Amino acid sequence: MLRGQGMKYTLAALAVVGIVVSALALREHYRTDDNSPCSINDKWDCGIVNKSPFAMMGGVPVAAIGIAGYLLLGILALTRAYKTFAIATLGGLAFSLYLAHIEAHILGVWCVYCVISLGVISLLFLLSVGTVFVAWRRRPRPGVVL
Repeated sequence: MLRGQGMKYTLAALAVVGIVVSALALREHYRTDDNSPCSINDKWDCGIVNKSPFAMMGGVPVAAIGIAGYLLLGILALTRAYKTFAIATLGGLAFSLYLAHIEAHILGVWCVYCVISLGVISLLFLLSVGTVFVAWRRRPRPGVVL
C-alpha cells in the first residue's frame, strides 16, 4: 500500500479520471449529431446507451450523477476519510454493476465510457478497502506490548 500522502493523491487522481469519463458520457447524452467517437459497432455504442431510458434517474442524467459521485470521492480522499470513502465506493460499485447489467442484458449494447468508469470505481473500491484494512491492522491494541 502507498504510505503517507501517496494514497490520498492516488485516490483523488482516480476520482478525477472518473469525473472526466463521466463528463464524456454526459457529452454523449446531450450530443445531437450521429458522430459519436465511441460508436464502434453494434455491441459498442455510447450514444445508444446514453440516450436510452436507463440513462436518466429522476430526471437527472446518470452521467451527471457519476460526476457528482466522483467529486464526492475526490473530496473524501483528500480529507483522508477512508472508511466513508470505502462505503461510498461500495455504493458506486453496486450502481455501476447494476448499469453494466442493463447494458449486457437489457440494451445489449456497451458504452466504452461506462466500462472505463466501472473499472475506475472497482479500482477505487479495492484500494479503499485495502487502505482501511491496513489502517485497522496497524491500530494499537489494548494490552499488547510491542
